[in-house]
Amino acid sequence: MNSFQASFVALIFLVVSPFTARAQTPAEKPSAPLKAVAVLHPTAGSKVSGTVTFTEEADGVRVRAEITGLTPGNHGFHIHEFGDCSAADASSAGAHFNPTNNPHAGPDAAERHVGDMGNVEADASGKATLEYVDHQISLTNDQRSVIGRSVVVHAKADDLKSQPSGDSGARVACGVIGRAKSQ
Repeated sequence: MNSFQASFVALIFLVVSPFTARAQTPAEKPSAPLKAVAVLHPTAGSKVSGTVTFTEEADGVRVRAEITGLTPGNHGFHIHEFGDCSAADASSAGAHFNPTNNPHAGPDAAERHVGDMGNVEADASGKATLEYVDHQISLTNDQRSVIGRSVVVHAKADDLKSQPSGDSGARVACGVIGRAKSQ
């Protein structure tokens, strides 16, 4: 092998070896808790907007929502199966996220859609806030992961029992859930 060929082989080795070493390193668990966020945008004819954050905790996922532009009272609040809010009525988000094939129910029910988060209650000014720990959803790469799905807010209250989705009416806001920077 002449010196040109040896130099060329050495150069290829130097270029490829860092990628090979990185690909074989096992994934490290992040030191900070996993976080995700959905920015809610109004559907056609609606003025509803807001944010929903998801933060991994030891016993579940903390869900925090701040929503404005609602009519006073309760509004269905769900995770839907697709991260697609492109349709004017948010129908592109699909049905409630239900990888376990359970019936629709309230957020505290033992058997429920993973995406059943109950209701948010708007005050007289149309503002709703919600904070609770959900024990069904996940932010990791598993069957219950909500990353890449959507949050939908509905026009009416979720009755927490009607099948398949609680009779909560039209979709007034939708936001895709994406991974957020962990702090």
